[in-house]
Amino acid sequence: MARISPLVALPPLAFAALAGMFLWGMGRDDPNELPSAMVGRQAPPVPQTTLPGKVQLTDQMLRQPGVKLVNFWASWCPPCRAEHPTLTELSKQMPVYGVDLRDTDANALAFLTQDGDPFAAIATDPKGRGAIDWGVTAPPETFIVDGEGRILYRFAGPLVREDYTNRFLPELEKARAAE
Repeated sequence: MARISPLVALPPLAFAALAGMFLWGMGRDDPNELPSAMVGRQAPPVPQTTLPGKVQLTDQMLRQPGVKLVNFWASWCPPCRAEHPTLTELSKQMPVYGVDLRDTDANALAFLTQDGDPFAAIATDPKGRGAIDWGVTAPPETFIVDGEGRILYRFAGPLVREDYTNRFLPELEKARAAE
């Protein structure tokens, strides 16, 4: 009688392992959500440059009492333009700080002049080094920060429609309730 090689068992075992990984991935809460290593940590330093005529965003502002938002944006970013009215409305309720990412001063100022400036203070990040420290993958990204300067939530993408009402607003309300 011929003996069966143990190597014959490798393909079914590999298939079973791959199937298990797929099943685990499908069971996650939101497979599109990119987890942030920054949630629960102190906000990293913000860049120490700003747009001409604008208030400089400082690390101390992020540690002032109350919930606040930090939004990474750019004038060349279409989703940033789409979320701009939402940021304008939010700025009537709480401090919204902006970090202009990889942009020219002229283009950023033209955008804010044309569409309005919802930001209480602004930092500029022309080379994107500050964004790396914050874990930003691409604009727009918005962070909810508490009164101690700790990041409570990171939202990647524009604050519009169902994503805004179903994902972002519940986290903002939770942060306000804990305040």
